[in-house]
Amino acid sequence: MVENETIQVEVAYAKPETQVIIPVNVTMGATVQDAIRQSGILEKFPEIDLAQNKVGIFSKIVPVETILQEKDRVEIYRGLLADPKESRRARADKKTRKEESDPIS
Repeated sequence: MVENETIQVEVAYAKPETQVIIPVNVTMGATVQDAIRQSGILEKFPEIDLAQNKVGIFSKIVPVETILQEKDRVEIYRGLLADPKESRRARADKKTRKEESDPIS
């Protein structure tokens, strides 16, 4: 292996109104955290906090210390605005209340 060999990866982050995918060349043995920092995405999106936001590679959550492979896509995940279980429960309750208040045809 050539010393200081580089691999190409992508760093991705999405918000409701925008999606960013940044190609980055990192040295072999670089971690998820190395790629994120090198991409400059933390400066573009100051709300990203690697102590809080989960990260993954191709939709699989991984620790920031994970070593990257050629062509990996590092994804930075935002927190959920609402608990999916609570949202489903609220929709079901609303539907049940509507059905109970509708007159029988």
